Amino acid sequence: MLTVQLPDGSQKQYESSLSIYDVAADIGPGLAKSAIAAEVDGKPADLSKQLPDSGEVSLRILTKRDPEALAILRHSTAHVMAQAVMRLFDGVQLAFGPTTATGFYYDISCPEPISEEDFPKIEAEMKKIVKENERFERLDQPRAEALALCDELGQKFKVEHIETGLADESHLSFYRQGEFVDLCRGVHIPSTSHIGKAFKLLSVAGAYWKGDASREQLQRLYGTVFFDKKELQDHLHRLEEARKRDHRVLGKQLELFHIDTTVGSGLILWLPKGAIIRGVLEEFIRTELKSRSYEAVYTPHVGRVELYETSGHFPYYKESQFAPLCEHDAGGLVEYWMDQLKEGNLDADGEAKLLDAARLMGFDGQLDLDSTSEQRLAALNKWAHEHERYLLKPMNCPHHIMIYKSKPRSYRDLPVRLAEFGTVYRYEQSGELSGMTRVRGFTQDDAHIFCTEEQVADEVRGCIEFTLKVLKSLGMENYRARLGFRDPDSNKYVGSPEQWDRAEQAIEQVAREMNLPGCEPEPGEAAFYGPKIDFVVTDCIGREWQLGTVQLDYNLPSEARFALEYTGADNTQHRPVMIHRAPLGSMERFIGVLIEHFAGAFPLWLAPEQVRVLTVSDKSEEYGRQVEKQLTAAGLRASGDYRGAKLGAKIREAQLELTPYMFVVGEKDRDNGTVTVRDRIDGDLGAMSVDEAIAKLQEEIASRQVRQVAEQTVGAEVSDRGAQNEY
Repeated sequence: MLTVQLPDGSQKQYESSLSIYDVAADIGPGLAKSAIAAEVDGKPADLSKQLPDSGEVSLRILTKRDPEALAILRHSTAHVMAQAVMRLFDGVQLAFGPTTATGFYYDISCPEPISEEDFPKIEAEMKKIVKENERFERLDQPRAEALALCDELGQKFKVEHIETGLADESHLSFYRQGEFVDLCRGVHIPSTSHIGKAFKLLSVAGAYWKGDASREQLQRLYGTVFFDKKELQDHLHRLEEARKRDHRVLGKQLELFHIDTTVGSGLILWLPKGAIIRGVLEEFIRTELKSRSYEAVYTPHVGRVELYETSGHFPYYKESQFAPLCEHDAGGLVEYWMDQLKEGNLDADGEAKLLDAARLMGFDGQLDLDSTSEQRLAALNKWAHEHERYLLKPMNCPHHIMIYKSKPRSYRDLPVRLAEFGTVYRYEQSGELSGMTRVRGFTQDDAHIFCTEEQVADEVRGCIEFTLKVLKSLGMENYRARLGFRDPDSNKYVGSPEQWDRAEQAIEQVAREMNLPGCEPEPGEAAFYGPKIDFVVTDCIGREWQLGTVQLDYNLPSEARFALEYTGADNTQHRPVMIHRAPLGSMERFIGVLIEHFAGAFPLWLAPEQVRVLTVSDKSEEYGRQVEKQLTAAGLRASGDYRGAKLGAKIREAQLELTPYMFVVGEKDRDNGTVTVRDRIDGDLGAMSVDEAIAKLQEEIASRQVRQVAEQTVGAEVSDRGAQNEY
């Protein structure tokens, strides 16, 4: 007898084996018709999966109302897109085709390059496949047969992936719909007709096989799909709004920042107007820091490798760091040698050649090639430590730790709050760089708090309040708090489980006491040294951005790391707790997000140009310049347009350049000592005295008003849970 446990607590019993679809049909014809897939004992499964003859299983039927269903629909549509491409183009080789947070893509190699002009015929072929109502059929194959099948299909990328990436898999699965067969983990919708009509191909871009720039170049076809056309139209509208707000385009138009490959990809050049925005934000943060008893510090842009080895940033994030700067000529070669040894990539001949090359460069380490790899690695590491190696600073925290350690500390000194606008460097892959939001050099509004365990709750609460004040001042009040916790099954985290439990309990308790929206723990999202609260902000067109963060750390102060101490009231040594916090996160990323959030139309207090004086004619130029001087003397960022152009043209230009206010001056204004105020948002406000107009602007600036942010016209993206569908 098989017992099926359903989500509502009820049970169904069956005397023989049956499929999940059969159970859905037994529950009701409506459920059978709307079912997409299922979860059996918490694991995804196709509706065609046969349940065991006996025992007990937990079963959850998924319909389009379930958030996991969308990813399953999208992955199935990726297969249909690939099938359509193979029908239309000869010689197509398939790579990977996973889902993304907003749709899906498929990497392909095609002798005839595919362009966006080809999208209509691909979509038309996809509609035919949907109408054919082909069933998604799962095929489970032993490894050898799976390899033979891919070879027979002529799919070289799949063959290589089975031989290398899936070398440990004894059995593999394929999915077939019609003539199309693809290596895939699954799961899938029952048939192609479930896709419906709400799909769209979006773009095509370059890619490399397995992300390796030295391998074959591929084409990546992007698309998306939803369960109904309204959701698709909302998404396309959101994409169009995002294109209009693209900070890379607006940043150039408004002269805010520049990126030049002569300087380096991912390195931001702040233009004068962008520097004003950054400076205003920094001053806002500095004022808040002072009121909250933070102490400003400055640290260098480089540090010795050993500093980051102690903290764990090297080698934990070695792949995303710039290569070490080595004092010795052979230093870079020795670094490479150690890496290859750790990965087991060297044979005896290769290592002998490395030793010969290192000797030519002056390497004088005591190394026996007949010793074990561990002994050779230890000898190389000893030599490396005897010669100075530096890293471009990937994090500020190790530097702040050394400032804390620079003198003895007492419990009376705590909490110690150290703050810095510290620039750090990460070697992001070139394909991942994106304007200001993904860069290689960025400045964090960083601070580290060293406190007693009894002070943790108050300090975390203060960090959260600080972050919320910053977000509110920028009209970014649609946010959720994401609790990043440790994944117990991962080995990337340092420290004992007991320390992690204490830290996770502490931040969750404070977050819930403050009624932060969200607050659901997400395993695997923690920093390697401690849990965190990330503030995920939804902008005015429904996109989510991870901005500020508060992180609790019992590990870096520990004996195994930096052994931080303070003298307690009992006159013995105690270990402080460390809090990492950054309300903005990265100045570059934050301002990139702000540009898109405001579509370049910054609130008055943040705008690089706050008011522009416009003259009606040459006769009022002298008075206009006098008004401009008054504005500047009052602390406003003002300029004047004294050209002989028509007033209407000047107003349009100021509007296009998103200037918040215009002060129009003519002969009548000169005679009356007034200005005619034009508001970018509300239009003509009429004549005011210069003092009255200045007072109006100063009041708006002092209160940091955010008077206009475009309304969110569509909902945020549907959840993308359930997207782990590719081998």
